[in-house]
Amino acid sequence: MTVDIRKFFQATDPGKTLVVENPEDKKYYIDFSSVRGGEIIKKLKQKITFFSPDAPTCVLFTGHIGCGKSTELMRLKTELEHEGFQVVYFESSEDLEMTDVDISDVLLAIAHRVSQSLDKITLEEPSRLKGLLQGAWKVLNSEVTGFKLKPPEMPGVPKLGDIGITSENEKFSLAFGIGEITTKAKSDATLREKLNQYLGPQKTQLLEAINQELLEPAIASLKQQGKKGLVVIVDNLDRLDTRTKSWGRPQQEYLFVDQGEYLKKLNCHLVYTMPLALKFSNDYGNLTQRFDEPRVLPMVSIQLQDGSECEAGIALLRQMVLARVFPEFDEQERLNKITEIFDSPNTLDRLCRVSGGHVRDLLRLLNTWIMEEMELPLSGATLEAVIRARRNEMTMPISDDEWELLRQVRQRKKVSGDDGYQALIRSRLVFEYRDSSESWFDINPILAEAKELQP
Repeated sequence: MTVDIRKFFQATDPGKTLVVENPEDKKYYIDFSSVRGGEIIKKLKQKITFFSPDAPTCVLFTGHIGCGKSTELMRLKTELEHEGFQVVYFESSEDLEMTDVDISDVLLAIAHRVSQSLDKITLEEPSRLKGLLQGAWKVLNSEVTGFKLKPPEMPGVPKLGDIGITSENEKFSLAFGIGEITTKAKSDATLREKLNQYLGPQKTQLLEAINQELLEPAIASLKQQGKKGLVVIVDNLDRLDTRTKSWGRPQQEYLFVDQGEYLKKLNCHLVYTMPLALKFSNDYGNLTQRFDEPRVLPMVSIQLQDGSECEAGIALLRQMVLARVFPEFDEQERLNKITEIFDSPNTLDRLCRVSGGHVRDLLRLLNTWIMEEMELPLSGATLEAVIRARRNEMTMPISDDEWELLRQVRQRKKVSGDDGYQALIRSRLVFEYRDSSESWFDINPILAEAKELQP
């Protein structure tokens, strides 16, 4: 068969999340759990389905951005749905301004997405939530930087009492009402501040209203329909910006530590992605007092802690690459086709090793390589040029102090909790790996050949 290089290029798009319930995507999916330290998604599912199906649970899920969390969460969603749960999955970055997030923003986003998902369920009108939304709408439309409230009769401006009223049936829609407010506030920092000044002191009332007027009646209705419960998966909160709030508190610590009690008190099953840097924060102890130990999705192991190669990890990464071009073939058939795609098996292995087991980085290198070469088989010489370009891009912002920290990581295979290491983790200069007994760290292999790290 002739390989369509354009289709191969499109299949290696590093920005695409695999949705395993989609038959086409399922052909590309590789289960890396055996070389990631355990069945993390299986354990998340068991906590909900076996250990606590009828009582709310809350789990934090973390790992490097791009390591495959979203793909694994989509797999969790599919498996929970097969078990009979209603699952609401959403990417929080679509609803929130990630540079400026407050607890009320997250609560409203969850309420919005849950109410949107209940199109086949009729609930009583949520009077307390409606009142809070009307108050918020009034605040957003009050004087802002000297401009007075727009008259309600102006075209396109709902009357204060009409927030959430859809034109279709003239009835109140919670999803529509929250959508009107969050859309208005997301792109305007002044309005976000006014909204949070209004809702912040009422976050307990907001939480109670969401629980009593939305989540609890929704779950009761779902169970009458034969469902086992409601699970909300909030993805992309790991992309929360690192900047500090106006009063000096880092945003990540503020949301997950200071406001953690509110995140976990929604009366349904919850899974939040969390910034990996919080694992190395001085507030990590406080975080684990509020939540169970966060679940970490580490890199795919390409080598073991003693420096020897992890053949099982390399073998699975080979299959991930080859599945993107031969999705219909079995594992051995794909291996037999390596030299149709690469000039040698060693070239493919070089790609797998230099990725450090970071799935998106591997796909990004491969995607760039295909675009540069434009023909098959892909050559090792072009791969080396792509690696050098990527290394140059990564090394330019690294300070002398960070080079010293990188040398220490390479030697000790561990990191500490100070700010320097947090920066290395955020920048994907250092990766976390796990085997069955412990976690350990190493530098991103692309940096290993940088002149600054040579003896």
